[in-house]
Amino acid sequence: MSELPDPIVAPEPEWPKLDPVARRVLGVLVEKAKTTPDAYPMTLNGLLAGSNQKSNRDPVLSLDEGQVEEALEALQKALLVIRITGSGRVDKWRHNLYEAWRVEKVELAILAELLLRGTQTEGELRTRTSRMEPIEDLDALRNALKPLRDRKLIVYVTPEGRRGTLLTHGFLLPGELDRLRARLGTTDTHEEEPAGTAVREDRPGLEKRLEQAEGAIAELKTALADVQNRLAQLTATTKSEPGL
Repeated sequence: MSELPDPIVAPEPEWPKLDPVARRVLGVLVEKAKTTPDAYPMTLNGLLAGSNQKSNRDPVLSLDEGQVEEALEALQKALLVIRITGSGRVDKWRHNLYEAWRVEKVELAILAELLLRGTQTEGELRTRTSRMEPIEDLDALRNALKPLRDRKLIVYVTPEGRRGTLLTHGFLLPGELDRLRARLGTTDTHEEEPAGTAVREDRPGLEKRLEQAEGAIAELKTALADVQNRLAQLTATTKSEPGL
């Protein structure tokens, strides 16, 4: 009796290597689709403003129209964005990431936050992503991260499962992850407790409290950045009104 052949398993596609401008543009498209759907799909001017936005961005960039347009053309060739024409006087753009990356809503929000801000702790990531899609707690975040990690859509910069673990997206340029780890001086060694040291609190409980504190700090920073951005927009609007 002949044996049945092994099933053919399609290999995971190799994810694109994205430069910082392309990352920012994709992150902005996802963010605005989720937070300001009335302004989505986006015009080139809207994307430029979103890419140079001072809140919820790291680093803050100062791109020009040509840089954003060049990034859009490259992303369109990679089938990650779609140009929409004929709906008005100007072309508009939308992302194609649900289809291209085969992800769910929360997964895409996580990736967008990493594209907008780069390397983050799990606590920071949960708080910041929750402005786009609700994530109840760190356990819920980690459940969403597992398939992304397995598919290499995210990578851990520091060892997974420790307090303050750092992670980022999986679209880094060649050698970028190594340089990032070298800059952070990350190692894979475990610190051991000195012999005879009394354990004052169980480590999992302490780590959870510290991660919650990190998330609360990140939430305050995000709220402050939003207030500063709105104040800047209000000031610009006031100055542009005639007679003021």
